Amino acid sequence: MSPIRAGREQFLLEMAQLGIDVSRETGDRLEALVSTLERWQKAINLVSRTTLGDVWRRHVLDSAQLKPLIPAEAKTLTDLGSGAGFPGLVVAALRPDLEVTLIESDARKAAFLAEAARRMTLEKPPKIVIGRIEAVAPTPADVITARALAPLGQLLTWADRHRTDTAICLFHKGKGWQAEVTEAMKDWDIPLQIFNSVTDLDAVILRIGPYRATALRDR
Repeated sequence: MSPIRAGREQFLLEMAQLGIDVSRETGDRLEALVSTLERWQKAINLVSRTTLGDVWRRHVLDSAQLKPLIPAEAKTLTDLGSGAGFPGLVVAALRPDLEVTLIESDARKAAFLAEAARRMTLEKPPKIVIGRIEAVAPTPADVITARALAPLGQLLTWADRHRTDTAICLFHKGKGWQAEVTEAMKDWDIPLQIFNSVTDLDAVILRIGPYRATALRDR
């Protein structure tokens, strides 16, 4: 069995343990993403080389664990700083009903995202926006995601112009996330839920409801 196929089988087992069913078609799409990543990684640094041997767990599963945290009624999702497509392209495969926008400032990575999305034959091809998060036109979405991108306070500032009034944010955070939350709360009122990551004992997923600047608290 090839490493990609073996990784896929382990991923499916771990998803089943989370109570998430992954169809063969969705598995094929995720495998297309991994295969495209491995080809492009030789020319562009898309993910850390130390994680390539465990890409299904370190990147695909890490992204896929967002699925049960996304409201069933959500219709749109914007992924900030999409990079190698984690979590944006993984969520697009798992939730084919969503209209997904991927914002990426690096033109080479944006080209990878376009090629990976094409090879994944997604039911709704994502919209790829090339530019800085704070400079591109707003893309109001029901769900905002970001992974390994910036401190929480900065993420909230960036996400503010790309969210609907009722949007939720799903942010992957690693060791030290508590300090980031404490710092961000100086500027933002944050309705926060914390979920332990299934791929890293020190990491969490922050699920943030409609938030607002603390300066608006008493208005």
